[in-house]
Amino acid sequence: MTLSPEWRPARFFWTDGARLTCTLCPFACALADGDRGRCHVRQRRGDTMETATYATSVLHAQPIERKPLYHVHPGKTVLTVAAPGCTFACTYCQNFPLSQHGRIEEAPWAARPVTARELARACADKNALLAFSYTEPLLAAELALDVAELRGDGGPAIVWKTNGFVTKNAARLVASALLAANVDLKTPADASHRRLTAAPLAPVLDALSIWRECGVWLEISTPLIPGLNTDDASLRALAELVVSFGAETPWHLVRFHPDYRLQEAPPTHPDLLRRAVAIARDVGLAHVYVERALGEEGRNTYCAGCGRAVIRRDVWALVENTLAHGACPHCARTIPGRWDEVSS
Repeated sequence: MTLSPEWRPARFFWTDGARLTCTLCPFACALADGDRGRCHVRQRRGDTMETATYATSVLHAQPIERKPLYHVHPGKTVLTVAAPGCTFACTYCQNFPLSQHGRIEEAPWAARPVTARELARACADKNALLAFSYTEPLLAAELALDVAELRGDGGPAIVWKTNGFVTKNAARLVASALLAANVDLKTPADASHRRLTAAPLAPVLDALSIWRECGVWLEISTPLIPGLNTDDASLRALAELVVSFGAETPWHLVRFHPDYRLQEAPPTHPDLLRRAVAIARDVGLAHVYVERALGEEGRNTYCAGCGRAVIRRDVWALVENTLAHGACPHCARTIPGRWDEVSS
């Protein structure tokens, strides 16, 4: 059966009657009646905006470590949803059959409608948080805000895996819905960021600053792509950007593998990942993670005070959490994160 989008009223726009402009992402698409934005999941109908993202292509129950979020309720189950669409056109995207909907024939609409209450009930059944991932969560901002409004009625806490490409106003508005976000910081320079994503870098840095100011827990991920961001100068510049948001901001170094339109670059060598970790620690970052390529040592959380392991992880799963109310059991130093159980 062929699926088609179901359009619902959207927020995040302004109109003067003749012109309607989307205010969700910095592309600020100005739309004539019937036009869709660059994301292909927001459209103008008369003097209103509509969204197709009250929908999901997946409904996966997973450990939170898979987002990856390492300093948020270790071992907690998250229910992951993803409506098609993205604000970026990343050349290496492994989720392109979903994210590039509307841009390429290989990404047809593949989602069913969902409601905030349906997602809240599903999370309650699994004692889970709600994660928006795989595609760009920002495009489902209205659904996230609707779920957040149910918190007093048993609604789940929400986490995002996002590219962070959001207007300043929208970043502040959605912050109230978010417990935590893992934000992609792909390159340290605007030119390389545009080459990789077809979007500027500055709004991502602005979003990180705003969300940190608003109390959203932040972790940062960077795919290390040979030939793009893996020279020592780029690695140091990236680490310095991450440390500017706090020396104990978790930084996840992601091993690249060829995909989509970036087939010519080789997979990231483990030696390169080790060098990146060393540079990050030299810059002053305390929590630098590599999911698989460097073994358990790359996944464990170590106390920035005494250096002992306080959380041990397998691939995408918790092995042991020895924190006592968010503090190291050996030296009592507080490890920043979101550790206390939350209502879900």
